[in-house]
Amino acid sequence: LLEIRKVIQFEKGILYTIKELLTKPGECIREFVLENRNRLIKPFVFIIVSSLIYTIVCKYLGVMGGYIEFSSDDATTNSIFNWIQSHYGYTNILIGAFMAIWIKIFFRKYDYNYFEILILLCFVLGVGMLIYSAFAIFEGVTHMRVMQTASILGMIYTTWAVGQFFNGKRISSYWKAFASYMLGFLSFALLAQSSGTLFDWILK
Repeated sequence: LLEIRKVIQFEKGILYTIKELLTKPGECIREFVLENRNRLIKPFVFIIVSSLIYTIVCKYLGVMGGYIEFSSDDATTNSIFNWIQSHYGYTNILIGAFMAIWIKIFFRKYDYNYFEILILLCFVLGVGMLIYSAFAIFEGVTHMRVMQTASILGMIYTTWAVGQFFNGKRISSYWKAFASYMLGFLSFALLAQSSGTLFDWILK
């Protein structure tokens, strides 16, 4: 009960964390990583709660995340991407692992290890899931197709937050953040596709 109270309280719980991440993500995450890990809720708790909210919203409002479209002649590959489309909340965590690799490469001159970059992405991608959740609620109520817009806003937020975390005063930081986002997503998609293709080839 105490842990639940800590998560939902406004001063240092999830509401406070969301407020900080929406207004000054780079600054508050950098402070969390380097100085004070008590102001925000734990990053892995945050992304799990955010992903759970998105999953519940989509399930009970009957909204599909239709912003990921894929089809293939390989049955296993189709099955993998069907799972991705219906479990995007959990898939988002896996995509973050690939994004962290590219961020580490593009921002290698900064002294952050892979685990610290994962902390960054847990917060950033968690906010992304809340953005998707808000648009999913809107789509479920109005029946207007808006999830494509949600994916664009999620990408913009991620680019802004990651760029701000490293050096918000340099335009190159945002280009590197955008490249990390796109390459991380592409790397995950290629791995999923190649795994399905290889499995189908072995079965043949």
